[in-house]
Amino acid sequence: MSEALKILQAKCGVKDDGSFGPNTARAIAKHYELSDKRGAHLLGQAHHESGGFKRTKEGLYYSTPERLMAVWPSRFKSVEAAQPYTKNPEALANKVYNGRMGNAEDSNDGWLYAGKGFLQCTGKSNVRAFASDMRLPDVMENPMLLEKEYAFESALWFFRSNKLFSICDKGVDSDTIKSVTKRVNGGTHGLKDRIEQTKKIYEWLTAA
Repeated sequence: MSEALKILQAKCGVKDDGSFGPNTARAIAKHYELSDKRGAHLLGQAHHESGGFKRTKEGLYYSTPERLMAVWPSRFKSVEAAQPYTKNPEALANKVYNGRMGNAEDSNDGWLYAGKGFLQCTGKSNVRAFASDMRLPDVMENPMLLEKEYAFESALWFFRSNKLFSICDKGVDSDTIKSVTKRVNGGTHGLKDRIEQTKKIYEWLTAA
């Protein structure tokens, strides 16, 4: 059960049972003043990225060096190189994220600002931009707030700051969903599920 979804439901005035369905989708769209198209795209993408609004923290635990090599081939070119980061998510986050996205070298920034929220807000610079734009300075000191309290707000901020809603307004056809997916994912990973979720949620939002 998702604590972040329960918090979001409470904000939107529906039963905070941690379960996502038509009533919750409609309540979220109404509370955040999202049109049917915008709500469907945002919720559809967030649903996929968070595994049904269940995950709000980037998964960085890898049990084998071979898996690390497959996921991060440019970082780990041998079993020996990957071994120290196996079953060690904090060390891995600092290895792959420090020195970019506003994270300092030789710091714990990679771990502290690893992906959080329904759309995985990642990196100190992105968290700082969110905190500034939303006037939530506490998030910089405690980015874990993105895992629960502001899991949805960070996703909404991502769509707004990247001007994705202008794409969403074009429709809820597969091509438009693909365009949004490329902006969210950087590719088309999981496109089939993103299309299914977005179209399903659009039907919920437009139901009489």
